[in-house]
Amino acid sequence: MSFRVGADSYDRFMGRFSVPLAPRFADFARIEAPRRAIDVGCGPGALTTELVGRVGAPNVTAVDPSESFVVAAQERHPQVDVRRASAEALPFDDDTFDSALAQLVVHFMADPVAGLREMARVARPGGMVAACVWDHHAGGAGPLSLFWRAAREFDPSAPDEAGLPGASEGHLVALFHEAGLAQVDGELLTVSVEMSSFDAWWEPFTLGVGPAGAYVASLEPAARVELREHCRSIAPPAPFVIDAGAWAARGIA
Repeated sequence: MSFRVGADSYDRFMGRFSVPLAPRFADFARIEAPRRAIDVGCGPGALTTELVGRVGAPNVTAVDPSESFVVAAQERHPQVDVRRASAEALPFDDDTFDSALAQLVVHFMADPVAGLREMARVARPGGMVAACVWDHHAGGAGPLSLFWRAAREFDPSAPDEAGLPGASEGHLVALFHEAGLAQVDGELLTVSVEMSSFDAWWEPFTLGVGPAGAYVASLEPAARVELREHCRSIAPPAPFVIDAGAWAARGIA
């Protein structure tokens, strides 16, 4: 899936969660200098920024299929090799990197197993391959759980992200095994983000980012207001904290 939105919109929608997730994910992937790392599906660069801080810009490479995200990542990190490419067709030789990481990307890959195999291919033998996906399973604790709960109550036919690859317990680990990674293990990574007001939480859903934004954009104006007010009715009193979990898996190439 290619996100056809600007980097600023993505930052306002998901960056508030992906930025604090990045250091936890980098710790899980055992990233430390000196190490060459590739950020697969880098978006505007939340994880890229964390990797640069740990191993230095010359040791970081990033790819994303969305042109707007590639441009944003290049502007934010001019010393990083940022290219437009999909996870399933990485434009690098075998055994190029010490670590290959994908933060919040596997569930949007056209072929997750092929993408993970590509990550393993460009990693050196014995190198680390790691990925994480928000816990979108029904009843899970992802950052969008409140929204999708309200959307399903408002419209039982509303699509959600529960069925996306890797979004439920154990599935990302299973994908790693299918891709041929060795010594695979998994963990639930969590972040807590405070929302100063209900409107601060709601407004990014109107920016058209990802499946949630696309659903909001598909509604007629009156229905959009109705959904917003239903969300307001079930949201905790502001300020409130969203505790978000992401399923993470790692393995050896």
